[in-house]
Amino acid sequence: MTMTTDKPLVIAGSTYKSRLLVGSGKYKDLEETKLATDAADADIITVAIRRTNIGQDKNEPNLLDVVSPDRYTILPNTAGCYTAKDAVRTCQLARELLGGHNLVKLEVLGDEKTLYPNIVETLAAAQTLVDDGFDVMVYTNDDPIVAKELEKIGCVAVMPLASLIGSGQGITNPANIKLIKEQANVPVLVDAGIGCASDAAKAMELGCDGVLMNSAIANASNPILMASAMKHAVIAGRESFLAGRMMKKAYASASSPMENLI
Repeated sequence: MTMTTDKPLVIAGSTYKSRLLVGSGKYKDLEETKLATDAADADIITVAIRRTNIGQDKNEPNLLDVVSPDRYTILPNTAGCYTAKDAVRTCQLARELLGGHNLVKLEVLGDEKTLYPNIVETLAAAQTLVDDGFDVMVYTNDDPIVAKELEKIGCVAVMPLASLIGSGQGITNPANIKLIKEQANVPVLVDAGIGCASDAAKAMELGCDGVLMNSAIANASNPILMASAMKHAVIAGRESFLAGRMMKKAYASASSPMENLI
């Protein structure tokens, strides 16, 4: 049997074995955060700098005590920012807290109801951050034109939404996700809206380089078990993509050949 050799996931020059990226919010406590992150076997964990203590407050529990930067790549994100100015300031704070860490996830939101990205502010923030030496992974809508513009600015990965953040609706526009991936020269990772393991597998079957999720794991009845399920779903979806699915047919086709029937 011939095995297809997969290319590794490379972001900003670093190679990662896992294509599943996970968030650190919404868990009941830091111990559950640690157990779920371990079960996901992820390499990258996102941290909302405006909502999570990673050293800003010496009197509060520190996420980095249970999710060590020695084991995980900490990906600061700008969740909760609604302007380019606030997003840039948040990234600069993260770089200071993490000793010069340049890899960040940019998200600039448009409104509190949908948490849809404000593309005008996102483009402005991306340009400022890239010019300031940041490696920017960017949350965006599922518009192929916008995704290409963000790549041209110099973002190291584009992260189109599957559906609204925290909605669990799955991939509502797979055709656009596929278009974004087909034209991209940087990694494309589906971000936001994943609800279950089959959603994650579908994202990978579309050819995406990875999937980022938080609510789908943290809001599950059993977050640790769901984290494990997502790990396997991402692996299975990637292998399915590499294997190449069978062609769809209008009519039935017998599994056994008709020749040499007894």
